[in-house]
Amino acid sequence: MELSVTLLSAGLLVVLVLVLHLKSRKKVCLPPGPSGLPIIGNLLQLDKRAPFKTMRKLGESYGPVVTVYLGRQRVVVLVGYDAVKEALVDQADDFTGRGPVPFMVKATKGYGLGISNGERWQQLRRFTLTTLRDFGMGRKGMEEWIQEEAKHLVARINSTKGSSFDPTYFLSGTVSNVICCLVFGQRFSYDDDHFLHLLQIITDILRFGSSPWGQLYNVFPWLMERLPGQQHNIFARVEELRDFTMKKIQEHQDTLDPSSPRDYIDCFLLRLVQEKHLPTSEFHYENLVSTVLNLYLAGTETTSSTIRYGITVLIKYPKIQENMQQEIDTVIGQERSPCMEDRKSLHFTDAVLHEVQRLMDIVPMSVPRYAVKDISFRGYTIPKGTMIVPLLHSVLKEEEQWETPWSFNPQHFLDCNGNFKKNPAFMPFSAGKRSCVGESLARMEIFLFMVSLLQRFTFSVSGGPDSVDLSPELSSFANVPRRYNIIATPRC
Repeated sequence: MELSVTLLSAGLLVVLVLVLHLKSRKKVCLPPGPSGLPIIGNLLQLDKRAPFKTMRKLGESYGPVVTVYLGRQRVVVLVGYDAVKEALVDQADDFTGRGPVPFMVKATKGYGLGISNGERWQQLRRFTLTTLRDFGMGRKGMEEWIQEEAKHLVARINSTKGSSFDPTYFLSGTVSNVICCLVFGQRFSYDDDHFLHLLQIITDILRFGSSPWGQLYNVFPWLMERLPGQQHNIFARVEELRDFTMKKIQEHQDTLDPSSPRDYIDCFLLRLVQEKHLPTSEFHYENLVSTVLNLYLAGTETTSSTIRYGITVLIKYPKIQENMQQEIDTVIGQERSPCMEDRKSLHFTDAVLHEVQRLMDIVPMSVPRYAVKDISFRGYTIPKGTMIVPLLHSVLKEEEQWETPWSFNPQHFLDCNGNFKKNPAFMPFSAGKRSCVGESLARMEIFLFMVSLLQRFTFSVSGGPDSVDLSPELSSFANVPRRYNIIATPRC
């Protein structure tokens, strides 16, 4: 009798649990998605070398809002321009959260602008935008810095005397020097061994983050920390960057003149002193170190890779390179340095540079967002703690937005009269309140450096255009372009 009562009680308890579970599922209307396995979720269903391609296909099957599981982490993927724009722009306040991506959390120790939320993010973003603008980002002062750096780049390429060379570190050094001027108040020589070493570290970090091994770390960090592998070497190299940054901060601290701040670090140090007694202030050394790292990493590799890819595209399509040069010669000539005002007259050139960025699709999954609270979106509930992926790849390659999404076509940005036209689906820098803080700087660099190079050189490779492959070497967090030894022939 007692056994029967016990079994009955246990059965009722199981039924009660099931009822409560079903009720809770009804209350939380998750977006649809494929079934996953325990512990690993949907990992086996994703293309490990280009997971964003699988996510785009899932959007075709389940709709523009899809739930997948990367390990135990719930991820909601936004597919297509309409869904991404509605979330990031129309519901911007709900989608400002930044996901605690394990690699980024460890690299920054949880501090800095890149992965912060709430009051920390608001204070650091407001300060960073204001300070960078004060030092010329998007304005004439910054334009002059880039023009000067372009002269150094042209001189260095001239020194190759028409022989074949790898442009990777020339371009990385050039772009990095612009960031160094803003953040550290100085530029470095292209022959500075330590500078070149730092650039190599930045390249290695991006390549690791875009490798299957790097993505595995983000899904199972607790496991990867206990296993041997390249992740330990990468974090050791991150520490080298942190040591370099802290050394520069100390140098600034020792030579700081409160009446004449020289750069971003000086301005942050002054704000730190002003707010040292405020318990809610986010201006302290941990945030300074990590934010400088954010700016240095993000501002170097993505822009230099875009310029390198742009040169590769022009080698692949020499007629387009020739047409750009003719337009540049007509508007500017070969002697005067280009300026941003010239862009209004360089319609074809501007269209080509936009199309380079669209086709390259440099950060296909964007930097993940995060639900810091329950979010209602398109009739679904995105629960607090969910990672959100605005799939920029699906926006930049959407057939409804682009006539030939999978091929290089500058006509995407030209009207019937050959004038430049905007397309709202052009989102390489993401959109909304957490779009790239350096967007205006990157746009300026891409335009001024590319035009300066095309004024002086015609680019080619020894194997000819047919030997060039525009598909990325690595695809995951970032699309990393293939490296080629190129020939820069001086123009008469």
